Amino acid sequence: MEPLKEARNRVEGSSSSDNSNGRTSGGGRRSPTNCLIKPPVKKNTIPIDLKLRAVERARFAHQVAEKRRLIKQYKMERERQQKLEEEEEIKRLRKELIPKAQLMPYFDRPFVPRRSEKQPTVPREPKFCIPQHKTIKCCRCHAMT
Repeated sequence: MEPLKEARNRVEGSSSSDNSNGRTSGGGRRSPTNCLIKPPVKKNTIPIDLKLRAVERARFAHQVAEKRRLIKQYKMERERQQKLEEEEEIKRLRKELIPKAQLMPYFDRPFVPRRSEKQPTVPREPKFCIPQHKTIKCCRCHAMT
């Protein structure tokens, strides 16, 4: 607690030497004696045992590595099982399927298309004029009529 008291004494002693408008002398910069000294940081009362921490960290790293290895092994096993299942499915389908040949076309009597029974379409002249209800109306046109 003594450094804190010393810092307060320095601040209180320097505040009386400040100008009346609250600014410090020297062009706005504070002198080293004017600065508030922070109290020392509270010391950690819990002893840090680095060797114990290193052992725990190594154990944790080993657990993580083991878990990753198991996940990778499980994934590879699943892929292998899936591949075997697909191969078995393909073998089963090949055994079940009966190949059917396509029928050969008859070349001795060739195909002759018949004339259609529908009436042919009648072409119509396109309408290029704009219908009355779609014309653009303006104020002048209504005024003249």
